[in-house]
Amino acid sequence: MAWKPLPIGIDDFGKIINGKYYYVDKTLFIRELLDIKGEVNLFTRPRRFGKTLNMSMLRYFFEQSPAGNQEFFKNLKIMDTGEEYLRHMGQYPVISLSLKSMKQYSYELAFEMLKKAVEGEFTRHWDEIEKSGKLSEAKLERYIRIRDLKGMEADYADSLKFLSECLYICTGKRSVILIDEYDVPLENAYFSGFYDRMVSLIRSLFESALKTNDSLEFAVVTGCLRISKESIFTGLNNLNVESITTRSFAEYFGFTPEEVEQMLADYDLTENLETVKRWYDGYCFGETEVYNPWSVINYLYSCYRNKKAFAKPYWSNTSSNSIVRRLVEQADISVKQEIEALIEGGTITKPIHEDITYDDMESTQDNLWNFLFFTGYLKKISEQQEGETIYMEMAIPNSEVRYIYKNAVLRWFEENTSKKELSPLYESILNGDTDRMSEILSENLMETISFYDYQESYYHGFLAGMLKNIGNYIVQSNRESGKGRPDILLKYPSVRGKAVIIEIKVSKTYPGLEEKCDEALKQIEDQRYEEGLRQEGYQNIMKYGVAFYRKECMAKLQK
Repeated sequence: MAWKPLPIGIDDFGKIINGKYYYVDKTLFIRELLDIKGEVNLFTRPRRFGKTLNMSMLRYFFEQSPAGNQEFFKNLKIMDTGEEYLRHMGQYPVISLSLKSMKQYSYELAFEMLKKAVEGEFTRHWDEIEKSGKLSEAKLERYIRIRDLKGMEADYADSLKFLSECLYICTGKRSVILIDEYDVPLENAYFSGFYDRMVSLIRSLFESALKTNDSLEFAVVTGCLRISKESIFTGLNNLNVESITTRSFAEYFGFTPEEVEQMLADYDLTENLETVKRWYDGYCFGETEVYNPWSVINYLYSCYRNKKAFAKPYWSNTSSNSIVRRLVEQADISVKQEIEALIEGGTITKPIHEDITYDDMESTQDNLWNFLFFTGYLKKISEQQEGETIYMEMAIPNSEVRYIYKNAVLRWFEENTSKKELSPLYESILNGDTDRMSEILSENLMETISFYDYQESYYHGFLAGMLKNIGNYIVQSNRESGKGRPDILLKYPSVRGKAVIIEIKVSKTYPGLEEKCDEALKQIEDQRYEEGLRQEGYQNIMKYGVAFYRKECMAKLQK
């Protein structure tokens, strides 16, 4: 195969085909969609799993076009399915709306972005509306008002239904309505504080367009989550939901193992399969194994000039981590232990239910695990039903998502630590109160998440982070002094003040803490760590041996 450019960040189907980009053929999605004959179809998948590209493909296939659309689908799988499916090609007015731009800091700005998105569709269909001359004067006046961004809020609340009615009057055909990223404005509004207003707006938009709309042929809606209790889909008896738990349509979002192997072979990168699998595989939609398509494409691009390029966490740079952050901020000790187990490669089992809302997020910890599962931060290992409840065994999908947990989670804990009142810890250190010092450090360890197998480097970073805001003292970590490097030095700027040497050890048992403290103090003496401080002029030098066992701490002061 001749080398083809990779479509990084390109989600317009026509641009990919015309630009001769590499395309993983998902056109049989059209056949399956026509087979189920669902009037309103909701597809929920994690971010960056090909939803927008599939919606673009649907628009190119179904939309009326004087020139025809066959050239876009030449040599693609849908062309071999027969007249039963191909007779739908180019036969419908298509209304295509993305709500992605509504991720704004205020309701007013989000609404303005909705107006612009709607205006784009009214402008795109203007020629066929104008040429037909079939709209009444009142309808034409309203159409132009919306097109020119001069409408009232009520004009936009049912604008999709109005546009489909206008297109039916002018073309005699019902519309296909495509709504992409429908939950982006809802998630953003929840975290930005105007959730209720946004729910009302989206409900009005959807109810009018998707419920009892005689001008609708069928609709496809995509998002990360099924959000139903907010009554966005109130009374929508024609709603067909296809989530990551259903078996149908599973292979059309993300790359299957066969597709990834073919891509690697096409780019002469077959030897990189294990790396790609470890980093970007691991998802399970229905019963289908799926790779993250965004990350696979970005990784292949990184190998263009260097076949040995290191894998990177591409998905973590594109997805909102707000939900993970909220989980961490609200977590109790048991949840923190579960996160630690997940990062270490373990599993958790939780009840799963799809009809969740953002309002539900903080009502129980189980709801947060649901959000993490449906947004791609956890994968299904197995499931079982007990009564009416489905319990899902879940794990972190791959190295890429584990990277998000490790780095984002650690950073958020550091931020929380910086907000804490730690003056009692500082006072206990400077006053030689080892019991209080040990108690405070143990309490704070209980609130953290550790995932480095309790190595000394983990405790070093933890203690250094706790001490970085110790008022007037200079904090030095692993700086040269005497014959070696003490773990942490605290120095008052004036040599008339105190200096503190802290050496850290890790015990394999709780009873072994005291022995490790003594070992740390002996190391301070043997390595003559205080020598450099004496040379600087410090006379009042405190020496601490600090030992850790899991989340327990003991401190001893050299008398």
